[in-house]
Amino acid sequence: MQLRRALPYAALFAASLMSPYAHADLTDEIQVYDDSINRQGQFGLELHLNTTLEGRSMPDYPGEIPPDRGFRTTMEWSYGITNSLEAGLYLPFLHDATGTNYFAGPRIRLKWIPVKPAEGGSGPFLGLNVEVSAVNERLEQGRPAVELRPIIGYHSPLWLISFNPVVDGTFHPRYGSSYGDFAPALKVARTIWPGTALGFEYYNDFGRIGNFDPARKQFQQLFAAVDVTRGLIPFNFGIGRGLNGATDKWTVKAILEIPI
Repeated sequence: MQLRRALPYAALFAASLMSPYAHADLTDEIQVYDDSINRQGQFGLELHLNTTLEGRSMPDYPGEIPPDRGFRTTMEWSYGITNSLEAGLYLPFLHDATGTNYFAGPRIRLKWIPVKPAEGGSGPFLGLNVEVSAVNERLEQGRPAVELRPIIGYHSPLWLISFNPVVDGTFHPRYGSSYGDFAPALKVARTIWPGTALGFEYYNDFGRIGNFDPARKQFQQLFAAVDVTRGLIPFNFGIGRGLNGATDKWTVKAILEIPI
């Protein structure tokens, strides 16, 4: 009953925010969202690190900084407004292949998880993350940008399955469209011993809704990933491989939970 009651509100909230969308390019955060959320009054800090070991070296548009051999560092601050609503602030930085450093620009978000299993229990979860950003146009074409990320999945002591059917784009009329850009993400992980899970994360960018790119031109990336939730600094670590010629060949990423 709780899940059925929340679904219409999630759909209405997402629809109310839909406006012109376009594609975003900065890979400052490589993550599938699940039912994790801060408790009311709790502060959090995560450090996102990722680098493109081998990838696209030619710009997609004049002035763009391509991802090849770039190293990206993002601080993500978060605060639990309630037990089901969390605010976040991203501060992403880029070290490019030439050795130049950039502050990419801020992102702010609200994450809402109205349905989730009790801690240590099993069951479905449902939520929505809304993010607005003002990223340097050498990294993302069009600003400010918006992302709607529904969060749908199942969590148990042994399994985590999470699906994010992401729609993202921009308010900028030059890059706007009446349709969004569809970039779903999927995570499947199994606990292999207490506090450690192994699995995979899959990321795709189909392109414009209603006019998807051919499969050979879609961004398709598969990560082997490990999650460690015990210890001084819990972390996620993954090695990603591009699945076609349109995708960066090798990417390494880590997310560290910094105690504060």
